[in-house]
Amino acid sequence: MSCSRPSWLELAAPHLLAACALLSLAAATSRPAAAITIELKDVAPDRIERQRRASEGALPLPGTPNTAAFDQRLAEHGLKPGMPMLIRIFKEESELEIWMKRDETYVLFATYPICHWSGTLGPKLSEGDKQTPEGFYTVTGRQLHRIGRWPKALNLGFPNAFDKGHARTGSYILVHGGCSSVGCFAMTNTVINEVFGLTTAAIRAGQAHVPVHVFPFRMTEANLARHASSPWRDFWIDLKQGYDSFERLRLPPQVSVCEGRYHVTDASEAEVVTASMASGRLDRRFRRLASLKGAIQTRCPAPATVLAAKSEPSAPALSASDAQAGRVARVRPKQLPQRDAMDDTEQDARSSGAAKDYAGIH
Repeated sequence: MSCSRPSWLELAAPHLLAACALLSLAAATSRPAAAITIELKDVAPDRIERQRRASEGALPLPGTPNTAAFDQRLAEHGLKPGMPMLIRIFKEESELEIWMKRDETYVLFATYPICHWSGTLGPKLSEGDKQTPEGFYTVTGRQLHRIGRWPKALNLGFPNAFDKGHARTGSYILVHGGCSSVGCFAMTNTVINEVFGLTTAAIRAGQAHVPVHVFPFRMTEANLARHASSPWRDFWIDLKQGYDSFERLRLPPQVSVCEGRYHVTDASEAEVVTASMASGRLDRRFRRLASLKGAIQTRCPAPATVLAAKSEPSAPALSASDAQAGRVARVRPKQLPQRDAMDDTEQDARSSGAAKDYAGIH
């Protein structure tokens, strides 16, 4: 189910939307338990309390960073708008994190409480199931949402290549403001201003794909053990690869979709490519790969060991432990395959036609 698709009615008569919003708020406050518990199901019951606080104007929510001291908080971390960033969402904890790149790794800038998300743990399966998704997504410039009910929002691009491969349906899943949503992540207006502003600045500064990793919970062994009986356990173990890679290196991993599963490769080699590009030593194919850094690849990862050309020294052989950890041998630019991998975001954009707005076709 989509949050709210932009239409001619929204553009032509915004006052009607405001009236509808007031009616919805009145209905929610008059019978909160019956209206809200249907969406909450079995986890994060504190969402009811957060919706109550928002309806009464008791904002910001507890645990919200001081948004009035935004510049000071950035300076304290040695950060500034436009630096590359990564977003992580944890459903059970109802938290959204923003990580930003400082020097060679990413540092945690802020953790925000999510005011509301609907459904339960597990991925979104179909349009109308009132479920928020789980998986690896990216936000590009075409997914910065500036119209409609939520004029500042991030379109996650659901369904991505993995979701489509499993016949999952839905559209227009957003990270937006307010504290009411079905299928999206509502952050309150003050918080989304900060999240949207940092994402926009990063994209304008050259980050083509801002990764958004959506997890059911913090992917620790203890949490997985608590949910050992879940039918989604195998899926979550695949998601844990991405969680563990970032926890270990503090760099966004490379995520691929292969044979119906997520495959994760540590980001160390991608960072080498980016550093080389800055020195002007990359050919066109390497620049293409660097521009896709952070995107979800739609083909199986290349073998870990790559043989060098006859005139060049052989690439270093990988040990079994290195191969299992997802490390790859360093190769020279000319040894890359002729056909670059294409991310699912670009495939969708090409197939939809230039006249379509990308944010409206999911």
